[in-house]
Amino acid sequence: MRTKIVGTGSYVPEHIATNDDLAKIVDTSDEWIRTRTGICERRISEGIGTSKMASRASRNALENAKIKAEEIQLILLATSTPDHHFPSGACEVQADIGAIHAAAYDISAACSGFLFALNTAHSFIQSGCYETILVIGVDCMSKVVDWSDRGTCVLFGDGAGAVVMKGETGTEADTNASGLLHMIMGSDGTKGSVLSCEARTVGNFLTGTKPNFGTVAMDGQEVFKFAVKKMPEIIEQLMRESELTIEEVRYFVLHQANYRISESIAKRLKVSMEQIPMNIDRYGNTSAGSVPILLDELNRQGRLKEGDLLALAGFGAGLTWGAALVRW
Repeated sequence: MRTKIVGTGSYVPEHIATNDDLAKIVDTSDEWIRTRTGICERRISEGIGTSKMASRASRNALENAKIKAEEIQLILLATSTPDHHFPSGACEVQADIGAIHAAAYDISAACSGFLFALNTAHSFIQSGCYETILVIGVDCMSKVVDWSDRGTCVLFGDGAGAVVMKGETGTEADTNASGLLHMIMGSDGTKGSVLSCEARTVGNFLTGTKPNFGTVAMDGQEVFKFAVKKMPEIIEQLMRESELTIEEVRYFVLHQANYRISESIAKRLKVSMEQIPMNIDRYGNTSAGSVPILLDELNRQGRLKEGDLLALAGFGAGLTWGAALVRW
């Protein structure tokens, strides 16, 4: 059995917040943000929550795959910013798009979430449990950003991406056939404090203390050092374990965290930046949404050709990392 991506979709809110817009509310500038991150603007949701963004991306993916919602057997939604503690965002998407036959649940692995969900779907298909799965990566980071912290608020944006995955008859060992060829996931919980967002502080009815929700806290230097070391490592591991080479990869579809991180990865892998497509300048870091949004753009722009080898990789809070090798 082979696992194929048969459709892609994405959605970003209409409202654009430029660097100059942020300079009006925090001590920063377009030049400061652009030179350090590569970000020029980002999308900010105005009244459209995490689940609604996920539903819109999902409908686009279903349309691209030419599959009806009723055919979906499982929905995996990767997010760190759900609209509710329960029901899950995946269940809300299921109801919204009419996927009446699907089981549904959320996965939390921050910016690595989509890769974790993609690899989980692959395992379900390989095991024979499910044949058709909807995988979504979505985050509404504007909910959890501290808009007075210039070190973090300039980085993030809102958005959703989705793919439809199907199992098809074939031998997984055939690396020349289309499908997901290999996957990697990893975590290091000892470094969790490097990038965090407290869900809710404890309240106490005896003292009258009210619970508060936290915002993103990040040690930018530590995250940068981790990313530029770990990302090349897992990509090289992915290729080595697949018995393929870096030179055979057409595109490296990476988590959009920082342009300088991607430049460092390109240098370590000795590949051209033309092989590392970017959209961070327009969307910022959309967390779990970044890889599937970028993949959908490449697909709809006609830049993915049959037989192209793609290395998908991401990292995030946890600390977590994930990668998948896909033959288009």
